[in-house]
Amino acid sequence: MQPVSAVQRLVAAMPKAELHLHLDGSVRVETALDLARTRDRDAPRSYEGMFTALTGSPSRTMSCSPSLGALRRGSQAKLLELFELPIRLLQDAKALERVTFELVEDKARDRVLYLEIRWAPQLHVREGLSLTEAIEAVVSGAERGSQLTGSVVRLVAVGMRSDSASTNVKVVEAAAAYRHRGLVAFDLAGLEAEFPDPLEHRVAFDAARAAGLEVTVHAGEIRDGGATVRKALELGPRRIAHGLSAAADHQLIEELARLGVTLDMCPTSNVHAGAVRSIAKHPLPELYRQGVSVTISTDDTTISDVTLTEEYTQACAALGIGLPDLWAINRHALDVAFGDITLNPLEEEFDRWASKIPELRAVPA
Repeated sequence: MQPVSAVQRLVAAMPKAELHLHLDGSVRVETALDLARTRDRDAPRSYEGMFTALTGSPSRTMSCSPSLGALRRGSQAKLLELFELPIRLLQDAKALERVTFELVEDKARDRVLYLEIRWAPQLHVREGLSLTEAIEAVVSGAERGSQLTGSVVRLVAVGMRSDSASTNVKVVEAAAAYRHRGLVAFDLAGLEAEFPDPLEHRVAFDAARAAGLEVTVHAGEIRDGGATVRKALELGPRRIAHGLSAAADHQLIEELARLGVTLDMCPTSNVHAGAVRSIAKHPLPELYRQGVSVTISTDDTTISDVTLTEEYTQACAALGIGLPDLWAINRHALDVAFGDITLNPLEEEFDRWASKIPELRAVPA
C-alpha cells in the first residue's frame, strides 16, 4: 500500500463541496447486495463484477486509497449500461430513502459538507411508485442524512434525453412541489450521441424556470467538438455538467468564460466514458487557465470507484493543479451552488479552515 502523501492528508481534511453526483451511481456495494437479497434480485455477482470491468479491481467503496488503479476506457453508452442494475434495485421507497441517506453519510465521512444529489425519479416507477413517491423518498433520505451529519444537501431532478419533452415536463411539475424541501434544480442527461439536441426539451426547461427551479444540462461528455455544449448554452444554464468537449472550440471557450458558465467536471468518469484517454489528458487545466469556471466532482462515486478526496488529489498529481487553485475551484462550488437557501455559515466555515492553511494562501493563477 502506498504511503499517504501530505497533499492527500490536506485534501482529506479539506471541507469540500460536490455539485455533480448521481444517486444511482453511488450506491454502496454492500447495500446493493443487501437490496438484491431482500428483494430477490439476481444481482450481486454482476454488481461486484462491473467494478473490475472499469478499474481492473473490485470496488474499494470509500477506502480513500491514494491509488485509483488502472483506469479502463469504455464509452458513454457502456458506462450508462452500468446504471441499469442499481436502478432495478431502487424501485421502492425504502430503498431510495436508504441509499440517499447513506450517500449523505458517506460524503460527510469524506468531508463533503455541501452536496447536490441528482437522480431521474421517472426511472424508479417501474414497480408501482408514483413520481411523487419516488421524489418523496429521496427528499426524506436527504433530510435525514443532513440532520445526522450537518451537511447541506440539495437535490436535482433529472429529465432523460430519450424521454419525450412532455414526460420531462411531468418530472418538473412533480419536482417543483418539493422546492421548499431542498429540490432546487432540473437537469437533462442521457445518451448524447443518440439524442444530441437538448433544445428538443426546451419546454421542460421553460417549465422548470417558471416553477422556480434552476437548470443545468449534461453536455460535452462525448467527443463532438463542443457541439452539444454550444446547444446547451442556448438554454441559458449557469452550469453545465461535464462540458469537456468545449476544449476543442476556442470561440466556445471564450464564450463560456465571458458568460461565466461553470463546468461541473468529473475526470475519472470521463475516462470511463471514453471522453479522454487518461486523467493526465483531461482538459480541465486548459479550460481553467483560459478563464472557464470549473468544479470537480466524482459523478458516480461507486460506479467510478472514486472519492472526492481522490479526485482532488489526482487533480494535483496528474493534472498539475496547485493547491491554491484547487482550493479556489472547491470554494467556487459554493458560489455557484443551486437554490435560494443562504450558504453564509458554510462559506464562513470553509474560509476559516482555509485561513489556517499556509499552502492555500498563494494567489491562484
